[in-house]
Amino acid sequence: MTARTVLQKPDITRALTRISHEILESDRGSDDLVVLGIPTRGVLLARRIGELISSIEPSGPSVADMVGSLDITMYRDDLARQPIRTPSPTRVPPRGIDGRTVVLVDDVLYSGRTIRAALDALQDIGRPRAVRLAVLVDRGHRELPIRADFVGKNLPTNRQERINVRLTEIDGAEDVTIEG
Repeated sequence: MTARTVLQKPDITRALTRISHEILESDRGSDDLVVLGIPTRGVLLARRIGELISSIEPSGPSVADMVGSLDITMYRDDLARQPIRTPSPTRVPPRGIDGRTVVLVDDVLYSGRTIRAALDALQDIGRPRAVRLAVLVDRGHRELPIRADFVGKNLPTNRQERINVRLTEIDGAEDVTIEG
């Protein structure tokens, strides 16, 4: 299978910077903002977004007070088909999520089922004022009525193609490719 590179490291950085600015504009600052990444790569992207937001608005909350992770393993609807999944820890910032704007962060938005599971998991840990969704790549093919509020890149694909997001911290390289 041939892989075509559609985003390189500078493109990813530019997309995350734009997303960070859009989040700040939509929420009118970072005071009541919580950024939760969906494992695995969503957690890394959430951290980067949190760091960018802190650098844009240094008077706001620290990255540690704003960024966390949300494990959705037990909320997935495909556990019967793929029972071998290792749960990751859910880490909620010390300020909690009640009454705050929560931005869920994931690498690729596809069918919407991962986000549905994230919304269920989020409901079990608190009641945010609003929930937003930020994704690096939106590839289409939704099965549920879910859309991202903040998108790094829209990449229309066919169902046979595969989007691969590689991040330096995990993969030793940084790019987005389409295989298929």
